[in-house]
Amino acid sequence: MMMMLRSLSRPLERCLGVRAGGDALMWHADLKPHACGDFSIAVVQANNCLEDQSQVFTSPFATYVGVYDGHGGPEASRFVNKHLFPFLHKFATEQGGLSADVIKKAFNATEEEFLRLVKRSLPVRPQIASVGSCCLVGAISNDVLYVANLGDSRAVLGRKASGDKENTVVAERLSTDHNVGVEEVRKEVKELHPDDSHIVVYTRGVWRIKGIIQVSRSIGDAYLKKPEFYRDPIFQQFGNPVPLKRPVITAEPSILIRKLKPQDQFLIFASDGLWEQLSDEAAVNIVFKNPRAGIAKRLVRAALQEVAKKREMRYSDIKKIEKGIRRHFHDDITVIVIYLDKHRGSSRNKRTKQNAMGCTVAPVDIYSFNADGGDEDLLQTITSNTIQ
Repeated sequence: MMMMLRSLSRPLERCLGVRAGGDALMWHADLKPHACGDFSIAVVQANNCLEDQSQVFTSPFATYVGVYDGHGGPEASRFVNKHLFPFLHKFATEQGGLSADVIKKAFNATEEEFLRLVKRSLPVRPQIASVGSCCLVGAISNDVLYVANLGDSRAVLGRKASGDKENTVVAERLSTDHNVGVEEVRKEVKELHPDDSHIVVYTRGVWRIKGIIQVSRSIGDAYLKKPEFYRDPIFQQFGNPVPLKRPVITAEPSILIRKLKPQDQFLIFASDGLWEQLSDEAAVNIVFKNPRAGIAKRLVRAALQEVAKKREMRYSDIKKIEKGIRRHFHDDITVIVIYLDKHRGSSRNKRTKQNAMGCTVAPVDIYSFNADGGDEDLLQTITSNTIQ
């Protein structure tokens, strides 16, 4: 796990992938090893600043996956990308291994640290109080899978069907979408705020909490959680104040723990940019029916082809659209596919384990191919403005 900390703190040691030919806003790593198989990762940028961040840490004993879909700006997702895994390592070491409690503590510590950063930076960057990030984490250790999430990024398992359908694959959703577009989530939010008839409002074509945000759980979004932020005069000059009697969103993750089974074939971790275009079943079938190398890139391209079809355009036309403008057509999309090779004791898997050490981090911004940035940039801004 110390390798993880060194990899996260030394950008030059990160093992980057390549840009996809023909699309200047796509980055991918076709196939790399992890402790019990291979993985593939791909990202396509739509926003002017890439708000999706992602990482995969691998060791001979464990695999960690993170997909962080930011909103309101990239600061929160970048912060999570740098701090959540080290917190997981810290608490897992202190408590003798991974557990639901360890994961909750890591999420809470990341949230609290980011809110402290928001408080410090508010005088020079008041909009930071409205920046947040969904957070999806997967961990595999000792054949046990942990999935934790805030927001509407999603983890889906592809497993072989039983009985007469052994040559088919079944999609099993492992995460919970914390989005008030889901009826059960709307009901949950309304029950928590029985005295607020406008807690969930249908506006601009979707359901939103207070008419503002679709997700009910996130890292950040300080002004929807802490009175000190939404009442701050500096923030009120920046945006419309939202009178709150209590926090309207939380940072409490949903956690699933599952023993891996022989029929479990692969996992897809992706931001909602993918799931807006492809169903769970469609994504799982694409992975099942195609070669491993470049499979994450294939999923991203399948989603973009759906975007083009809806607009009665060609995929080649979508690829020519610049970042920022492209956000009118689709969201940032991040996809990580983790293969689960059931023959744990095979010679192939032993070689995989020996090579499975490292940290793959997608670039902070695809267009500039920059792998650095994040809260250090924000801290530098705070410091320079304070000195002046």
